[in-house]
Amino acid sequence: MGEVMPAVFFGHGNPMNAIQSNAYTEGWRRFGQSIPRPEAILAISAHWYGPDLAVSGSASPETIHDFYGFPRELFEVTWPAPGSPELAERVRKLLLPIEVRFDAHRGLDHGVWAVLCHLYPKADIPVVQLSIDSRKPPRFHYEVGRLLQPLRDEGVLIVGSGNIVHNLRAYDWENEKTAPFDWAVRFESATRKLMLEGKDREVVDYTIQGDDARLSVPSPDHFLPLLYLLGLRKEHEQVSFPVEGIVGGSLSMLSVRVG
Repeated sequence: MGEVMPAVFFGHGNPMNAIQSNAYTEGWRRFGQSIPRPEAILAISAHWYGPDLAVSGSASPETIHDFYGFPRELFEVTWPAPGSPELAERVRKLLLPIEVRFDAHRGLDHGVWAVLCHLYPKADIPVVQLSIDSRKPPRFHYEVGRLLQPLRDEGVLIVGSGNIVHNLRAYDWENEKTAPFDWAVRFESATRKLMLEGKDREVVDYTIQGDDARLSVPSPDHFLPLLYLLGLRKEHEQVSFPVEGIVGGSLSMLSVRVG
């Protein structure tokens, strides 16, 4: 058996990060340089959130530009990483008896490629994406992460992509350097402390943080990828935070690594 791959959650932020160089993209790049080269990547992104559990099986997934109102330059970006129908089938087997739909046509959304293009600019590592089943409670997503643990022993890098704090209604679109809102700082800090203490259940039950959680996670899609990461953590593994920051007052860029 080879080296166990780490797993990571990225706060992906603005799609423009795909074509920018800043503290966050440099942190992503350094992470990619710091780990063994993976055999393949399994990604769980906030932007594939729908009413079933599915896995992408395309051998040549397209670059999905699932946004609007951005410069043409961003829409011209392609990140033509290959897919891996074999990994998709391996994921389906690991998750049995949970039903997982095989999607032969799904491409990679910006929650995946806008980050991975900085880790692997050559786009030469196979990537498969797993959807987030919007019908299921938070505990389900944590347990799916636990079922996927064996992939880390098989050379697969598992990447969650979202934002621990993601409130675009409160976001300061005029100045992304505006000071973080108090509730955003409290929620991110509390979640970070719970992860360091290994209190997964309290992170899964994030709504117990009351108004701070309501404001920081107005919808669960960007928070849930973090729960897969916690499920992937093996016993006695520590967490670390390779990238930190809050932009626009209400968007956490915190990245979380296990292993």
